[in-house]
Amino acid sequence: MRFLYVLAVYVAAPIVSLLMLVRGLKDRSYWRNFGERFGFGPRLDEPGVWIHAVSVGEVQAAAPLVSSLRQHFPDVPLIVTTFTPTGAARARALFKDGVRVRYVPFDLPGAVRRFFDRVRPRLAVIFETELWPNMYHECGRRRVPLVLASARISAKSVGRYRKLGGLFRDALSQGVVVAAQTPGDAERFREIGADPDKAHVTGNIKFDFAVPPNTVAHGQRLRELYAQGRPVWVAGSTHRGEEEAVLEAHKLIHGPHPRALLVIVPRHPNRFDDVAKVIESAGVRFMRRSRAIPDADGIIRGMGTADVLLVDTLGELLDFYAAADVAFVGGSLLPIGGHNLLEPAALGVPILTGPHNFNSEDIAKLLISRGAAEVVSDSRALGRRVAALLSDPDERSRIGAAGQASVDSNRGALAKLLGLINPLLQQ
Repeated sequence: MRFLYVLAVYVAAPIVSLLMLVRGLKDRSYWRNFGERFGFGPRLDEPGVWIHAVSVGEVQAAAPLVSSLRQHFPDVPLIVTTFTPTGAARARALFKDGVRVRYVPFDLPGAVRRFFDRVRPRLAVIFETELWPNMYHECGRRRVPLVLASARISAKSVGRYRKLGGLFRDALSQGVVVAAQTPGDAERFREIGADPDKAHVTGNIKFDFAVPPNTVAHGQRLRELYAQGRPVWVAGSTHRGEEEAVLEAHKLIHGPHPRALLVIVPRHPNRFDDVAKVIESAGVRFMRRSRAIPDADGIIRGMGTADVLLVDTLGELLDFYAAADVAFVGGSLLPIGGHNLLEPAALGVPILTGPHNFNSEDIAKLLISRGAAEVVSDSRALGRRVAALLSDPDERSRIGAAGQASVDSNRGALAKLLGLINPLLQQ
């Protein structure tokens, strides 16, 4: 079975590489450090902790762990790998110079060996569900302890993994420690081969997300710059097809709230220009964050007549959530799976989301059940609900407080995860 898997990876790798090179025609970040996809890259001076976070959401989730490891093991180098350019950019912005950031290699035997030769990890921590048989096999072969952090696996996925027989059972038998989000996740990992004695329930580390200390102040400053005296709602992490929906919703909001400002923050930077064209074709007055620069008097000329602000810069979504009266979290009106609901919740901002939240279903269900988030099915429902919330500050306060309480009451996964990692590092 492993031979067939390796053969499939060898067939798939050139196709994925070609797709990345084509995407690089529009977004050059796909071309940078491309050799790292095949295990090349600089050699590290000494072994350290390798943390893999596939994309932006996982990078954000890894932040509390990175911070704790830097505090408790200041002399141990940290290496963070991602798969996407946006994830790498977010990691560099979050962790600065104290962490080495590079791309994870394709799961090719040679690429994996080259990566391990250059990075020489003494401990590997992989976030959520990234099951790569060759990577896991190499960890076992080199006796590198491997921890799956905030691990989750759906009942549907279990069936797929079972069809692959011993492939994943062999991968998980390499001494892998599973730090599962829920008891159900832990049991499903045991079903596909994890050692029962090493499958633990630690919770979701995403709840241990700490709002950076200056975020609220940054949000207030953004509001003063772009929307002084105006109601503001943010559509964060939007995807193709969702910008049209939020623009339709904004038309409905303009009836009761003619001065309302919509802030659109697309999920992927390579879509900034496309989203600008969508807004322009809708006949909406808008400004781009990258071009809306205050003059000598601290005033952004023309912002007062703009109905939409397009945030075409990186790493500012959290600050704009802090500036908002209401937040809509994208990737959820379409079957994409939804994005991070905990960021606006931690800031006490009322949350609206579409019906598709299968990427973090447990978090969505929790926030919805506690009255901290509401589901809207389409642009009309979104517009009506935003308009109602903008008219009711008491309701906004109640929902926002429920969100903060939900986040605070579910913290603690980080401490449990560190309890599993510390003995492995101290060996």
